[in-house]
Amino acid sequence: MFQGSMGFLHTRASMMIDVVVVAMAVVVPLLAWSVWLVKFRRRYRLHKAIQLTLAVVLLVTVAAFEIDMRFYTDWNQRATPSPFYGSQWVLRALGIHIFFAATTVGLWIYTIAGALRNFPSPPQPGPYSPRHIFWARLAAIDMLLTAVSGWIFYWMAFVARS
Repeated sequence: MFQGSMGFLHTRASMMIDVVVVAMAVVVPLLAWSVWLVKFRRRYRLHKAIQLTLAVVLLVTVAAFEIDMRFYTDWNQRATPSPFYGSQWVLRALGIHIFFAATTVGLWIYTIAGALRNFPSPPQPGPYSPRHIFWARLAAIDMLLTAVSGWIFYWMAFVARS
């Protein structure tokens, strides 16, 4: 059998890979809801709370995922049965996903740090708002691309069968 724990989505993926796949399916709609709250309902305090909570949850999830990948799970072994593995498509999909994931981390840190430094408490619109909106939109788009590229990698590596 495979090294590490088996996931709960009944694929070849490990438990932590499944957790991340499901987490992204929750994070993306929550992110969209948070943006909707601030844009159309002017719920700045709730938007801030949701964003900070998402950041902490993602930080903990990604840290647990990285520990699992480094010490417990051999994802290559689990992906080998995929028809996309031998052709290098799995590695290409992973490379694209890692690019989006890495840029998302940077954009989220920059956006959150800027918001914490430049908005008053309780939060409200101000001179920093246009800059925050620009970087936040970019970070949200990048988060969506991280999720989609991750789901594509997941399917190619752990779901697809010959």
